Amino acid sequence: MNSKVSALKVIRLAIWVIGGLYLFTLLFAYFEQYWLVKQAQPRAVLARGNLADNELSTINIFNTTSPSVVFISTNKIVRNYWTRDIRKVPKGTGSGFIWDEFGHVVTNYHVIKGASEANIRLNDGRTFQARLVGISPNHDLAVLKINVPLNIPPAIPIGLSSNLQVGQSVYAIGNPFGLDHTLTSGIVSALNRSLSADSDLIINNLIQTDAAINPGNSGGPLLDSAGRLIGINTAIYSPSGAYAGIGFAVPVDTVNKVVPQLIVFGKYSRPSLGIFVDESINKQIASELGIDGVIVLEVNSDSANSSKLHAVKVSRFDFVIGDVIQSINQVPVNSVKSLFTELDKYKIGDTVSLSLFSQGENRTVLVVLE
Repeated sequence: MNSKVSALKVIRLAIWVIGGLYLFTLLFAYFEQYWLVKQAQPRAVLARGNLADNELSTINIFNTTSPSVVFISTNKIVRNYWTRDIRKVPKGTGSGFIWDEFGHVVTNYHVIKGASEANIRLNDGRTFQARLVGISPNHDLAVLKINVPLNIPPAIPIGLSSNLQVGQSVYAIGNPFGLDHTLTSGIVSALNRSLSADSDLIINNLIQTDAAINPGNSGGPLLDSAGRLIGINTAIYSPSGAYAGIGFAVPVDTVNKVVPQLIVFGKYSRPSLGIFVDESINKQIASELGIDGVIVLEVNSDSANSSKLHAVKVSRFDFVIGDVIQSINQVPVNSVKSLFTELDKYKIGDTVSLSLFSQGENRTVLVVLE
């Protein structure tokens, strides 16, 4: 009998112990949860203070300029000669910017090259079909036009590229990979770079920058720290096709000279000397003769070849086949590329001084560019 009572007491005690432990566990879990909830409250926000001056400047540049940057999408008309079906297929995308209050939009030539039509989307979402106004493949520039009935975005202020310095801060706005109105920043990495755009085309005097430029940025503005246009982003150097720290932009001095001609005439006419020259022939002859300069191969040619220039007679001097042009306004020229680069600095009607080696003697002559 006593053994049975003792067993019941042990059982009751065990039940009380187990119940107490269970209750303790519940209470512990409750208070633990309460404590965790209390500890997991949002932390107090630390006041940031005023933005740095350079941050405010960058924000102001973007807010002021980005409404003038546009998104360009192009289509190509494809004809199936078997079924006679005609359809539009997307060709590519790029960037551009408002040039003036008349709706002219400047972009790269390669952005619209080979396209049948182009559509331009503004910052506010409005989309317009563009009309091609003019192109200059030699500068990778093109001008489009849209008819905006109301509230056309302002034109971007124009700066200078002739006084740029390596190390100067720059900002690029564009639509990389279709991500519209993307801002990147960097510095001027180098000046006066040359780049092969096609097999027979070299673009000169480019600005090199480390601001991130990717596919889709082409045609967008490159800005200085004052928010002025100093170039148009045109190409990247990258083995992978994406940003690798080297981008190139057409300088604004070139843009400001070429674009007005594209608007008026639809094309750009380079100032001419009235001679015909050829890069490959010039290299061969100059190497064989041991001379440094550009050799005149033909004079007063009426050929329609785009590389031939209309003849000019100035100061009773006529070019003679075999003349060697050694400098323009005391700037040495030792290749056809450098000759065209120097001519591009002037406009039709300017007078330049040429240093020549002509008929066995050195001469200096004045020539009016036409």
